[in-house]
Amino acid sequence: MIRNIFLAGASGAVGRRLAPLLVEAGYVVTGTTRSAEKAASLRQIGVEPAIVDVFGAEKLKSVVAEAAPDVIIHQLTDLPHGVSPAAMKDFISRNARIRSEGTANLIQAAKAAGVGRIIAQSIAWAYAPKTGVFIETDPLDLHADEPRATTVAGVAAMEQAVLNEPGMEGIVLRYGFFYGPGTGVDMPANPDLRVHVDAAASAALRAIERGASGAYNVTETDIVASSGKARNALGWDAAFRVDDRP
Repeated sequence: MIRNIFLAGASGAVGRRLAPLLVEAGYVVTGTTRSAEKAASLRQIGVEPAIVDVFGAEKLKSVVAEAAPDVIIHQLTDLPHGVSPAAMKDFISRNARIRSEGTANLIQAAKAAGVGRIIAQSIAWAYAPKTGVFIETDPLDLHADEPRATTVAGVAAMEQAVLNEPGMEGIVLRYGFFYGPGTGVDMPANPDLRVHVDAAASAALRAIERGASGAYNVTETDIVASSGKARNALGWDAAFRVDDRP
C-alpha cells in the first residue's frame, strides 16, 4: 500500500498546487524546499518540510531515508517566472543541472531508501522536429543548437536516469507550457502546447498508483503533442482545476 510521498520541489509552481492534493488524498507527505519561510508554509498545509538542496547528495540521501517514501515525485526546476531575457541563459544552465546532476542525486537517494516508483517533471517541447503530432516514442532533439541544446541535454539525462534505473518504476510527465496560479502566466505564448498548473499537478497525483513506466505527454490539446496516453493510462483530465472540487 502506498502511503508516504516525498515531493521534491514542494514550493515550486506545480508543487504548491500538488502538495495539498496529496494531503487531501490521505498521503503522508514530506516536501522539500530551500527556504525556511516556505518550510513554514508547507507545515501549515500538513506537509512535513525538509530544507535541503538537491545538489547536497549526502544530506539529500539522509532526508529521503528519514522520510521512508513509497514514491518520490520530482518537481524540481530553477526557472523563475518574470526573469529578463538577458538572465535567462544562466537559468537555463542551472535548470539543466538540476535535471542532470540533481536527478542523479535524487535517484541515488531513492535507491538507498528502497523507493519503488519515481515520477518526474519533464517537458513536451524537447522533441526533434517532425511533421505531425508528437507522441512519446518520438526522439528528442539531441542535435539542437544552443541554447536549446542545453535544455534538451538536461531533459535527456533526467529522463534516462528516471526511466532506466533497475528495480524502480519510472514515470516521466512531459508537460506543456504552464499557466495559471503561481506561474505568472494567464496564457502561454504557445497556447497549442499548454497545460494549466492544476491539471499538471493532478497528472502527478494520478501517476502515484496508475500507469506503467514510461513517458506521458501532458498537454491540454493534441495539436502539437498527443496526450492520449495520459488520458487512457492515468485517467488524466486536462479540465481539472483545484477550485472546481466539491
